[in-house]
Amino acid sequence: MSDKIAFSQPEENTLGVIVGNARRAVQSTARRLGRAASAHRASLGTAFLGLGAAIVVGLRAVYGVIWFVAQWTEYPEPLAALAAWIVLAAVLIGAIVMSRVAGDRLPDWMFGLFLAGLAIAFCLDVIAIWPFGDIGGHATAATAAGMALLALVALRGSVEILAAVGVYTVAICAVVFFAASPESFADATWLATQITAIAGAVLPPVIGVVVVEGFRRMVQVELDRVLVQSTVSAPRFAVGMLASEELARLDLAAEELLDAVATRKTNLPLTPKNASVAAQLATELRLHLIEGRRETWLYHAVSESELLGKSVTLSDKSSLAGLLDPTQRDGLLSAAWLLVADVPTTGARPRRGVARTVHLQIGPVNPATDGVPDHKIAVPITITTTGIPRNRVDSGVWDAIGRIGRYSDSTQDASLRVDIECIVDNPADQ
Repeated sequence: MSDKIAFSQPEENTLGVIVGNARRAVQSTARRLGRAASAHRASLGTAFLGLGAAIVVGLRAVYGVIWFVAQWTEYPEPLAALAAWIVLAAVLIGAIVMSRVAGDRLPDWMFGLFLAGLAIAFCLDVIAIWPFGDIGGHATAATAAGMALLALVALRGSVEILAAVGVYTVAICAVVFFAASPESFADATWLATQITAIAGAVLPPVIGVVVVEGFRRMVQVELDRVLVQSTVSAPRFAVGMLASEELARLDLAAEELLDAVATRKTNLPLTPKNASVAAQLATELRLHLIEGRRETWLYHAVSESELLGKSVTLSDKSSLAGLLDPTQRDGLLSAAWLLVADVPTTGARPRRGVARTVHLQIGPVNPATDGVPDHKIAVPITITTTGIPRNRVDSGVWDAIGRIGRYSDSTQDASLRVDIECIVDNPADQ
């Protein structure tokens, strides 16, 4: 069992899945689904960002071509510059076409050819303008080659793009340094031109990587939230979201065994091997029934969420979370989610070395609580946090906590602590 969830339950759940590895099971399922739909890897919407990036690169290329044509008569080696643009155009068109054919993911070999093509275009353009000694003022294909990496931000990993940008930055800075005369470094206009050219080639891919990664994180977090939100309407005790796949496996195995007996492919009495298989299936199904009477919706929401599973711990030995109505469940889940997901951008921050965590303590019930209506009981819920200062809590957290019941907040070890009195139906009357 996960050391983050304090339940008196078996370490292995009824589906044969270690509870602490629920996150890994989710990731394994996601990988299988990803392989089955490899032609739609940009389903999170990054394909639209990639299309926008390609359009920006195209506009930058048009500007570079116009500047190249305007300088044609001035080039010491105009054919080299022309060859640079031909190579760059071929690389960009090939990458866009291949990405569509390969399912919005540029293959490794194509990525290597793309980088090689950019390097060739860069070198040819540098050869064409080297005698000028002013790379920033005359480079066209060389600077467009750097920005061309922006077209791959949705097709390759962020680390790969940033590594390519780093190599390009070193290369163009070296060319600027060695091509210039010593007197040029004293010219402020020349320096401004070089810095502007380098920044215009390097910054767009970096900004593109930041935007795409932020978008991916946002969408993945929201998808995880939607998945976990389904537990709000679940029964008091239920199996988790990972159950369907394992139940299908058990059902298929049981049907195959019974069909073999019915068609006399397997004779009775069963052989020791078949008897062992039948006993194992019966045990798993029996444990399945037991588990359904132990684990609450909140247990599954925490253990099967990639975000909550890393930061939220749960103590609910009496399975009292199952007594909450849908409004109270939504409030508790939303409060935990906002406390974990809301990272302050200004002002006070958690102390260094202190992780942002939330501990949910539910129960035990105190029968002597005053002011409880008839046929109701008061379930105490305590939310204890670390790394979350009281004055940095979003107002939405208090709205969510207010849906659970009456509460009081305080500070414990420089972090927020909330004590809630949640009024629920008395299960003895049901």
